Amino acid sequence: MIGGRALLATLCGRLVVWLGLMLLAAPMSSAQARALDVERDLCHAVTDTALSDDALHRLRFACRGAPQDYQGRSLWLRTTLDARPVQDGLALMLHNSRFDRLAVGFSYADGATRWQRVRSGDFGSHWRAGGQILFEAPIRGVAVTAVTMRFDGLAAHRLVRARILAADEAGVQAAGMAAAIGAALTLLLVSGIYSLSLAVAVRRQYLAWQAAWSAAMLMWGALWSQAHLAIVPAMAGTATAQSCTFLACFAIAVATASAVTAVERGRAVRGLRVAALSLGVGIGMAGIPLALMRSGDLGLFADILGLAILADLILVAIYLALAWRRGSVEARDFLAAWGLPMAVLAFVHIVDVDRDFWGGGSQLVMLVAATWQALWLAAAATRRLAQLRIERDHARDAEARAQALARRDPLTGLPNRRGFIDSVTPLLDRARLDNLPAALLLVDIDRFKSINDIHGHEAGDAVLCTIGQRIERWEGPMCTVARLGGEEFGLLTIGMEGIVLGRFAESVRRGLANCDHRATVGDRPVTASIGVAEVRPACDFKQLYRIADEALYDAKRGGRNKVVVQRHRDGPPRATDRETALLK
Repeated sequence: MIGGRALLATLCGRLVVWLGLMLLAAPMSSAQARALDVERDLCHAVTDTALSDDALHRLRFACRGAPQDYQGRSLWLRTTLDARPVQDGLALMLHNSRFDRLAVGFSYADGATRWQRVRSGDFGSHWRAGGQILFEAPIRGVAVTAVTMRFDGLAAHRLVRARILAADEAGVQAAGMAAAIGAALTLLLVSGIYSLSLAVAVRRQYLAWQAAWSAAMLMWGALWSQAHLAIVPAMAGTATAQSCTFLACFAIAVATASAVTAVERGRAVRGLRVAALSLGVGIGMAGIPLALMRSGDLGLFADILGLAILADLILVAIYLALAWRRGSVEARDFLAAWGLPMAVLAFVHIVDVDRDFWGGGSQLVMLVAATWQALWLAAAATRRLAQLRIERDHARDAEARAQALARRDPLTGLPNRRGFIDSVTPLLDRARLDNLPAALLLVDIDRFKSINDIHGHEAGDAVLCTIGQRIERWEGPMCTVARLGGEEFGLLTIGMEGIVLGRFAESVRRGLANCDHRATVGDRPVTASIGVAEVRPACDFKQLYRIADEALYDAKRGGRNKVVVQRHRDGPPRATDRETALLK
């Protein structure tokens, strides 16, 4: 498990590398493209929508201030290229926004103007990856002196982002943007499927929310990048922009729910939990009216929404930090995952990057950050579940060892009565299935109490251990042994009967009598009495034990150090069939 310092170092290292790559990419795009600012670089005019494009030469453009009263009308934006004449290969790249119709006119030095038009629901071949619309000036052998954009029904002029660049550079940037977005969407798809599979496998709520967040970001990224226009071209323009607004707010709500539910209630601060969920749900609900807005100061509402999202991220970060201090491992992983999106969101609010990164701006930055977050969370969940699996396996091993110890006699190491019953059950089942005889030998140490009284309990324990070691030698596939309690031992065997069984029982008796106990009890002999129950067909253990116990009682009563065999065949046990083998 990665420690807190190592995790922080890893996060900072990746953040520095990522920001370094993005900052290297930003000058590259700005050096080869001229970004246009609506209020600084573009002159504007507002007319009724009934005015035709050919009336361009009659318009009076204002080059100061901001356009007013343009929603529901036609907003004309114009820039001159006197300072940078281009003979051929000129392109205008616009970021998709909410409008009904857009016409772009390229004016040439000879006074001609060539118009290209798109409308909401039909971008034709002008759409490009990254939510952009590309217009290329027709090559006429005459320098382009001005570019004019006419928006009908534009929702907010502040959302207009435009760049003028060389046509070949536009193609390179569009291809690079498509590759970057494709990779990010693929990773989001993989992480979403993986998180969903984990949620189903382990039944954890926060993993399901995490999968939903990946799905929401995947849909937002696909719509923002306009990849869906290859399949549903009628969604071009306003429908896509509105859907993206709703999905962005919905993704924030789902991400908040994922982070909050990842922390156990016992390690969470209740007030922060409720506040974070409430703010997240509020942002998600705010996405509905914002998506439907077509009038009013949409840019102002976007700024307010951005601040609310930033507040939500900070609140969730505080919630996760406090939960981490209380010992929540999931909170640590989520805090590390949310670090980059928080830094990125703060960065794009401080620094205007909307015209950087090949025109992808803050949307591209957030898509990359969301991809990084999804991969981090998937990896963290995998690492956490792997650790839980290891802990579970250790617990199972410990439980198995505990169960094994519970079935073992701690003094002799032989199975105890419980373990003996567990081991004789399959042997008796096998005997019944194969019609084999079964026999239980009950072994009792003669006059064992006197050993404890004369030589002490330690000597008695040593005698039991020695006898247990000797009895353990007869353990095998057809025989199982145990210490049943006190000075009583048991052996259950199948497949032996008659003379063979009698000789086996006698060998057990002699083997125990020949054990060397001189180190503990001196020259005192230690013998054992054995009662044997032989049955065919095999019966259950209780019946066997009762018969063997009767035989053992007879051996004790007959003078000890003897083997008494009681046989029962072809029917219920009867006490009349009895044979006694005397010590020779």
